[in-house]
Amino acid sequence: MTKREKREHSDLLYEAILTLKDLDECRKFFSDLCTVAELRAMEQRFEVAMLLSNGMIYNDILERTGASSATISRVNRSLQYGADGYQAVLPRIKAQLNDDGV
Repeated sequence: MTKREKREHSDLLYEAILTLKDLDECRKFFSDLCTVAELRAMEQRFEVAMLLSNGMIYNDILERTGASSATISRVNRSLQYGADGYQAVLPRIKAQLNDDGV
């Protein structure tokens, strides 16, 4: 398989995600796609990213989430030097939470 073919195959997953219409569809899709442990790990990393972006310190995040210091550090590196995926999503979800009064 060529690099192009591999990229096209991986892009199918992201294209599929973009077709999801609502939160319920999203939950069902990821429930079918991932194990419970994989989902929990992703949920935890996203929570850590939210807390780091809000200025919370490592020790407080560790206590609040149970995430390991390695996980917190990995998420922080992604926030600082990653592909800017978190930077694209975090402001949107924070705005949505504010609009919902959460």
